[in-house]
Amino acid sequence: MRDLSMHITDIIQNSVRAKAKLVQLTIEEDGDKLKMTFTDDGTGMDAETVQRVSDPFYTSRTTRKVGMGIPLFKQNAELTDGSLDIESELGEGTVVQVELGLNHIDRPPMGDLSSTVAMLITGNPEVEMIFCYKKDADEFKLDSREVKEILDGVDVRLPKVTNFLKEMIEENLKELKIESD
Repeated sequence: MRDLSMHITDIIQNSVRAKAKLVQLTIEEDGDKLKMTFTDDGTGMDAETVQRVSDPFYTSRTTRKVGMGIPLFKQNAELTDGSLDIESELGEGTVVQVELGLNHIDRPPMGDLSSTVAMLITGNPEVEMIFCYKKDADEFKLDSREVKEILDGVDVRLPKVTNFLKEMIEENLKELKIESD
């Protein structure tokens, strides 16, 4: 995957496939580390599946024989002196924590984070999503439940809603001095 936004999409789509009703993504710049935490309330995994999910030749999907998302994300993290850890319990959900070297030469670019988050929210209206970006003492937080309340019945899947969310996220990330790379 060529950028971190693609990894973010992959992990959140895993949560959607696991029937999550709430997915939280927190991205934090902490010194020279870029930390991402994905939390969902989906079906979760047993201990054996958690161990196997980092194997590129394992997938729970029936449409293909390999599962490259998590193994590639783990490899990208490790190439930057970081890590990828998964905690999960059947019926309770999953937490994926990824740490990458923020300024490491091998860190993939972030990609279009604003568009990615907007599309994940509007493309999965049955799932609530909380997105938070923390940098130093500042943070931006977006909760899809609040967005839907403000929209007051307007279909979140409309392109104008996607564009509105993208622009709002973009503006707030710029205030935090987060640059798309």
